[in-house]
Amino acid sequence: MKNEEAVKFYICNCFLTDNIFLVDYKLHVRFVSEQQFRLDYDAVLKRLGCVTEPQFQDVLNKIAQEVDRRRCLDVKSAERAAAIRNVYRPLHPHVYHLQDSFLAPHFKQIAEYCRSSDASEEGLISLLEEEAAPRVYCLPVFEQSFCMELVEELEHFEKSAAPKGRPNTMNHYGILLNELGFDEGFITPLRERYLCPVASLLYPDCGGRHLDSHKAFVVKYDTNEDVDLSYHYDNAEVTLNVCLGKDFTEGNLYFGDMRQVPLSETECSEVEHKVTDGILHRGQQMHGALPISSGQRWNLIIWMRASQERNKLCPMCNKRPTLVEGDGFADGFTSHSAPTLNTSCVLT
Repeated sequence: MKNEEAVKFYICNCFLTDNIFLVDYKLHVRFVSEQQFRLDYDAVLKRLGCVTEPQFQDVLNKIAQEVDRRRCLDVKSAERAAAIRNVYRPLHPHVYHLQDSFLAPHFKQIAEYCRSSDASEEGLISLLEEEAAPRVYCLPVFEQSFCMELVEELEHFEKSAAPKGRPNTMNHYGILLNELGFDEGFITPLRERYLCPVASLLYPDCGGRHLDSHKAFVVKYDTNEDVDLSYHYDNAEVTLNVCLGKDFTEGNLYFGDMRQVPLSETECSEVEHKVTDGILHRGQQMHGALPISSGQRWNLIIWMRASQERNKLCPMCNKRPTLVEGDGFADGFTSHSAPTLNTSCVLT
């Protein structure tokens, strides 16, 4: 991507009010004021088991903690990244820089085809496995040996004294890869050289031709920690989810329809996720992860954003974004007006 360093990225102000996940009730909520919150959620929380005033106050306290965390997110993240640079010594330094040898041969073949002048969606789909679910594609991404080394690096970091930030409100165990130093040498070239050409053919209606930023993190599932992931959609136009290992049983992913479709009208498809394979899907497509029954699984998640799409409508609040300055890629919004695309993300 040209002149990426010159682009200033922003977050939407709804980050401080919307999509706050209540773990105890597996519910995403919006909080502007206590009065608004009681009107909007009192009945549904009671149905979910929040029936006493002390329980309700506990919910309010947890929301306040989450809002405070979000307000301080950029500052705390920068502090952690600086501390990591000072105190952490990588086990496998070479994994921080994308190398051709890390990638599965078929994945390289797919990307090379997508970069060719005569590439088409039909031709690309012929190189992919059958759709795992509507517009959900499974493809080999990494070599097994690289996955093993990357997991070893992540485990080494976990055991270190370096500070760690959780990826989001739903995943309590994982690592933010920008803080660890993976963005510039690994994730950005992976997005630009390999994932963007693929997404441009598979998801042109969802901003796939204009993926200009990302958020990348790893999540860990363990029978003694997080074992599953509730039904949700991503703050992304296109998502890649790669299974890195290790040994585990069950824990399949499941996909529904786009977030605008009522759950009562949705039929979910279950998708097996194998080590080294990536699952590519629209970020606004509802999905989740079933519980693992044994072992441990690490997943690399890359939320890819297209400012041309999200500048028109924030995917989290469904309004034109109110921009607030952020660090790095922030949440992928830009201040300049982008050319309008011919179509918006379609429902299937």
